[in-house]
Amino acid sequence: MAIRDVCVVYILRGHAQDAQVLLGYKRTGMGLGRVVGIGGNTEPGESVVDAAVREVREETGLEIDPALLEPVGRLVYRFPSRDSWSQRSHVFVYRAPVAEPVETDEIVPAWFGLDEVPYERMWDDARRWLPAVLRGGTAYGGYTFGDDLATVVAELPGTPAA
Repeated sequence: MAIRDVCVVYILRGHAQDAQVLLGYKRTGMGLGRVVGIGGNTEPGESVVDAAVREVREETGLEIDPALLEPVGRLVYRFPSRDSWSQRSHVFVYRAPVAEPVETDEIVPAWFGLDEVPYERMWDDARRWLPAVLRGGTAYGGYTFGDDLATVVAELPGTPAA
């Protein structure tokens, strides 16, 4: 089975001490009940940048400029006990001003201070690489999840955090 491409966008606002990131409480599908970045699957023939813009619009109502998306990582997620969940995630940061997001059927958006990100409610891998990305770093590598489909059991080669 070919691994599918997905995208995730971390929209940032503010500077230094007051910086915030937009995350969402997942209401449907994979990740139900977790706090997640904004994003999702690419559609056939769609670039990851176009998918990122579309997913942000669908999940939050926000319009973002594709030229201002910063590619900051690529992570492979392996789920050996449910291979259909395996994916290659293209990670973006967006630092331009945006309107206030709206709640959708899929996501309840919320702003979090960078020191208040609820890692305990996110996928297990997030605490391992997301802090560096939110502070200007990058994330390349990947993770293998265990049979519980929730716990990281191995780190794949690469440099997950800069």
